[in-house]
Amino acid sequence: MKSYTQFLGFVLVALVLEVGLAQDTPRTIVTSDFFNTLLPQDGCEGKGFYNYDSFISAAESFNGFGTTGGTDVQKRELAAFLANAMHETGSLCKINETLDPSVHCDQSYQIYPCAPGKSYFGRGPLQLSWNYDYGAAGQAIGFDGMNNPEIVGKDAGIYLSRQQWFWMSNCNCHQGITSGGGFGSTIRAINSGECGGGNPGKVQSRVSFYQRFCQQLGVDPGQNIDC
Repeated sequence: MKSYTQFLGFVLVALVLEVGLAQDTPRTIVTSDFFNTLLPQDGCEGKGFYNYDSFISAAESFNGFGTTGGTDVQKRELAAFLANAMHETGSLCKINETLDPSVHCDQSYQIYPCAPGKSYFGRGPLQLSWNYDYGAAGQAIGFDGMNNPEIVGKDAGIYLSRQQWFWMSNCNCHQGITSGGGFGSTIRAINSGECGGGNPGKVQSRVSFYQRFCQQLGVDPGQNIDC
């Protein structure tokens, strides 16, 4: 009886490992060595700002990020997140929006009214923008997004946590990629204006990063990678 019980235990462990349920942290897929190859060189605003510990801490604070489904699904989600982040930040060179650093205040959105003299332009790996996103993100992860939006560009932990919040809760990118919507679903969620011929160059940039990371992580990129 004991040997039979042990055998069943081994079988269960093997099944758990096979479907990827044993993983409860993205660090088993995105290692520090892998992440550090993405960091920018000298001459970038982001040099020294992004770091592996902040990325993992933020990632592990959101249940399911990079740990949902089997191993292939987990790898695709992490590749998708990093691909979009690399595109949005010019390979982690940017911290703050440079193309349109205007105030980005929607006065009609009174749930999160803009504070005087504050700007809510894009900050972070996914370049979240506007007062409603700063307010909602601040409420969700615990910082004063309305009165102190600048902290997002100064604190790497808040900076990256905000992007995880956006990925998991605001744009439904997590749901799209883990439910079989493909990488293209994340592009549509982040910037649908690029799709359908809107900006094929930017779409290709995202797709190229995604394909590269999938190859490095040893997973097929799956279907519907374009939008």
